[in-house]
Amino acid sequence: MSVRGIDPTERPPAIEVRGVHKSFGGRRVLDGVDLTIAPGTVTVVLGRSGSGKSTLLRVLNHLEKPESGHVSVGGELIGVERHGSRLKELRKRAILAQRSRIGFVFQNFNLFPHLTVLDNVAAAPVATGRLRRPQARAQARELLERVGLGDRTGAYPRQLSGGQQQRVAIARALALRPGVILFDEPTSALDPELVGEVLSVIKDLATGGTTLVIVTHEIGFAREVADEVVFLHEGRVVEQGPPARVLDRPAHPRTREFLSKVL
Repeated sequence: MSVRGIDPTERPPAIEVRGVHKSFGGRRVLDGVDLTIAPGTVTVVLGRSGSGKSTLLRVLNHLEKPESGHVSVGGELIGVERHGSRLKELRKRAILAQRSRIGFVFQNFNLFPHLTVLDNVAAAPVATGRLRRPQARAQARELLERVGLGDRTGAYPRQLSGGQQQRVAIARALALRPGVILFDEPTSALDPELVGEVLSVIKDLATGGTTLVIVTHEIGFAREVADEVVFLHEGRVVEQGPPARVLDRPAHPRTREFLSKVL
């Protein structure tokens, strides 16, 4: 034990959010968010449209810069560094390096239309210098097999269904072996019959020890895979806890109101 009584080998939180505020056009979207997420857990973020869920995800990897407060991932400040009592924005290259350690799966896939499925997955490890092209393509084949698309490596995104494109996006997020993966409503752009194939892949990831943060409206999925459920209302975390409590015995009236309309 250290002199402060803290085990120096204890792992820091996977994600720590402290006092984060964010506004757009004078509208407060995040209003003093505090959130701690343990390593290797699955956290599902729920809330009405406009509650700040997607903005919170984008703040976690500094796609959106908070006006105040800060975010740490694995104990490292994201997007800023300390200078005495102040926080200073990092250079763009340093921010990009941090983002490469935080996977992000967008609701609209964001695949490169001019690249094959294989090259979409292999691109980031090559661009960041982590792997040479032959090694990156070999890894991409393994990841595409993992998400059930080993037979579509030569296809282009336009030749795939929405569910298949999202599975490619998940494989791409895995290619840099991030410790944290963020999912922004990964099934919202899919036809209902394609939702299950994407959720199945995410369920498989949930057993692998990677920290997952998932914005979704799929309540049954949240109940099945989440370790923690976070409910956002008007940019504030109003409730957080295990799914059995938050979903079955919500304490906050806004959570109860939301669940009464979606269950």
